[in-house]
Amino acid sequence: MRTSVVCATKLRPRQKDRPMQIQDRPEFKSKSAVMTFAPDDLVIDAVRAMSERNYGAVVIVDPDRRPVGIVSERDFMRRLLNRSLDPNATRLEEIMTRELKMAQKDDELLGWLQQMSNERFRHLPVVDDEGRLINIMSQGDFVSYTWPQLISRIGEQARATFDVNPSIYLALGGGVIFMLIVLTAVVLAIG
Repeated sequence: MRTSVVCATKLRPRQKDRPMQIQDRPEFKSKSAVMTFAPDDLVIDAVRAMSERNYGAVVIVDPDRRPVGIVSERDFMRRLLNRSLDPNATRLEEIMTRELKMAQKDDELLGWLQQMSNERFRHLPVVDDEGRLINIMSQGDFVSYTWPQLISRIGEQARATFDVNPSIYLALGGGVIFMLIVLTAVVLAIG
């Protein structure tokens, strides 16, 4: 069995004037090492290592640590068990997902969260500028985005929108006044 471990790189503090990036998440900084295998490693070796360490996915890498595939619990079910393949004789390359989405640590977090949700994938390898694996984020890592952070981010976006176009205040105010007039007219008509 050939596995390797890759650790995240040193991170810089988040600047308030930019959107939250993947590297800003506490999970990026504190995640366990990424578990990797070669394409020709056996499925049984990955299953044992994942079970032992409670991992949901492993990244399949080439000799330069560039991701070439990913194998998750879902792949075991759909591509191994569903086809009655023998995990003791099947190579990871036979069941791995080859169409990888890969991020970089300075990518905007919300964009990836939305893409993962819309496209229904749960694991996102994070690579450096040369395409080498440095980390992996799960949808759960992104969903742990807390309510105060979401409210703060929504507030930042609202302020940016209103600062750019103050006429929105007039439109919103007009809409509120119109709704109050309609509501008053309905109440008077009923009562």
